[in-house]
Amino acid sequence: MRLSTRIAIVVGAVVPLLVVAAGWVLVGLVGRDLHAQADRRLGERAQGVASAARGLLRAASNDRPRAEQARQRKLFTAALDIGIRLTGPDGTVMDGPQPDTSVRPPAGTGHPVTVHSRGQTWRALTVPVTTGRPGVTGTLWLFSPESARQAQIQLVRGRVITVALLAAPLSAALAWALAAGASRPLRRLQQRTSGLDPHTSAARLEHTPTRITEVDDLAHTLQTFLARYDEQAARTAEALATARSFSAAASHELRTPLMSMQTNLDILDAFHDLDPADRAETVDDLRRGHARLLGLLVMLRALAQGDLVEADAFASVDLAELADAAVSDLRRTHPGAEVLFEGAPGLTVHGWQPGLRSMLDNLLANSLTHGRSADGRAQVAVRLRADHGSGTPAVVLTVDDQGPGVPPEQRQTVFRRFHRRADSPGSGLGLTLVAQQVDLHRAQLRVLDGPGGTGARFEIAFPIAQPDRAAVGVPQHRDWLSDTDRRG
Repeated sequence: MRLSTRIAIVVGAVVPLLVVAAGWVLVGLVGRDLHAQADRRLGERAQGVASAARGLLRAASNDRPRAEQARQRKLFTAALDIGIRLTGPDGTVMDGPQPDTSVRPPAGTGHPVTVHSRGQTWRALTVPVTTGRPGVTGTLWLFSPESARQAQIQLVRGRVITVALLAAPLSAALAWALAAGASRPLRRLQQRTSGLDPHTSAARLEHTPTRITEVDDLAHTLQTFLARYDEQAARTAEALATARSFSAAASHELRTPLMSMQTNLDILDAFHDLDPADRAETVDDLRRGHARLLGLLVMLRALAQGDLVEADAFASVDLAELADAAVSDLRRTHPGAEVLFEGAPGLTVHGWQPGLRSMLDNLLANSLTHGRSADGRAQVAVRLRADHGSGTPAVVLTVDDQGPGVPPEQRQTVFRRFHRRADSPGSGLGLTLVAQQVDLHRAQLRVLDGPGGTGARFEIAFPIAQPDRAAVGVPQHRDWLSDTDRRG
């Protein structure tokens, strides 16, 4: 059922009820006013009739028939259309419309009362009559029929019912016309949205504001829903692509170490009397293969997490505190290495803490592995500083080593997936993960010569988190796990 039809039915049912309710109140008010008017008229008539009644009682007490007849005519003339009944010492005189004589009106109360007789209703007023003579008193009753008042009330009641019956179809038709016009923008919105299918078409809702709050809010909600659907569909597609890339990369890169481990296991199984030195070398090869497998899986998992992380995982991170923890862990695991750290606390960035920690760990591991000096010493220097000289305030992280450095022609290729030197024990994914986190945090990464032209320097500039500025969202498209040439 259409909304306009529902509104028409509701209005067509409610309006007559309101008319009847208002008419009921109106009938009550009219009845009360007619009662008051009749009582007032009865009271005014009672003053003239009471004077004539006193003259009649005095004439009757003097035993003057001719005067009594004249006074009686005067009494009846004064009553006009009001029924009267006068009871005195010599009997009862009555004239005009009044209840049956068997109905005795109530005693004098000073104000009109209602009397019922033979299905009719009367307003009765009792007036005591005194003449100033001892024993010459009487009681005068005045009766006003209620038939005229009831007829007027019945007329008003009938008109109220007539208006209610006419109001039902008229109000329903008017409500339907107004509701149909008011709901026209909603129908147009429904027609535009009925053909939208996110599964089969890239068309989306285009809405021109109608200045009708409910319609505009509904259109905005639909647009937001479709935008979120598109975003989630894209993220789902990226997640599936990431899963496929993870599977493909794992199967490709793990094949060689697994085959090598299988060969070493076959040697150990086939030659039980293998020379101890050869056995130790074979076992050592197995351990290195196992470590490489584990490292590959850990790095691939980290890259997949970076490709799938959402913006709500980001928060304010104290980079100095995080770097200090990474340096402390490196010193503990490599007590022979010289690792320096300089940085003031409170250098905060908006970032994903697990990703930033993984980036720091891989930068330090890379510098420790490839940054040894000519005499074999491992020396790494980590520095953090705030840079307000450029246009955008930034936190600058530098990691220096004392190794051979990175030739200029290789400063982009070192970040490619699985790129590594022939003598490298790593997986070839450490610097790829560093580049992924730099891109994820909208930072700037440079590879430079170390201090004095010795070694390599990795410099990363992060935007400083501003309390009064909205955080920049993560990149919409992230494919570091599958794109082998991302920085090439």
